[in-house]
Amino acid sequence: MGAGHAHKLYRHGHSPVHDLPPHCKIAAAFCFVVVVVSTPRESVWAFGLYAVLLGTVTALARIPAGFLLRRLLIEVPFVAFALLMPFVVPGEQTHVLGLSVSVPGLWGAWNVLAKGTLGVAASVLLASTTELRSLLLGLQRLRLPPLLVQIASFMIRYGDVITDEMRRMSIARRSRGFEARGVRQWGVLAKTAGALFIRSYERGERVHLAMVSRGYAGAMPVIDEVTASRAQWAHAAALPVLALAVCLLGWTL
Repeated sequence: MGAGHAHKLYRHGHSPVHDLPPHCKIAAAFCFVVVVVSTPRESVWAFGLYAVLLGTVTALARIPAGFLLRRLLIEVPFVAFALLMPFVVPGEQTHVLGLSVSVPGLWGAWNVLAKGTLGVAASVLLASTTELRSLLLGLQRLRLPPLLVQIASFMIRYGDVITDEMRRMSIARRSRGFEARGVRQWGVLAKTAGALFIRSYERGERVHLAMVSRGYAGAMPVIDEVTASRAQWAHAAALPVLALAVCLLGWTL
């Protein structure tokens, strides 16, 4: 995958976070999320400290707050689900702003919102400072099953190919005066979807035959060997280690 496959979440820059090896950042983000999920929901202050830690990483990565907040909109469906919990979860009732709500539901909503937001923020920070190709190399370095890494690589590449094919087909329909205004046009859209599937399948077969003819035997060659020094591992581990200290305090206090 070349530089042309940089994803929209990635923000090009030169910072201590950008310069860390991808497998260090993946491991750090994963461990941080595990620690956050393991924190008792009653330790409200702990989640505030987690947010401060992520804010520090954001500052070190030179990621604008607006950029991060816009990417967090992806969790809006989960927010809507969490807001319903105080009204549907049975249990002891209390009044908030004149509304009768469930106490267990309030705690459940807080649990989903706090942990979900922090997890999504950590993922966005990882994606904002690591290119897709580097993420795949990092997963490969962490000994993720090679087949899964290959599937992810092909999904990313062919996602772009299929999107481009859909764009060309849409332009062709509009150039012929087609506009989807109602149910009558659904037949044309269904035929377009079928044609897109056939084209994608045939292209996949051609690419596979080309790979086999060039010696592909189920494993992709490792072009770039990504390594990390002890200092880089220590820098990456700072976030999950500090989060773990907060989590342990949350369980003891």
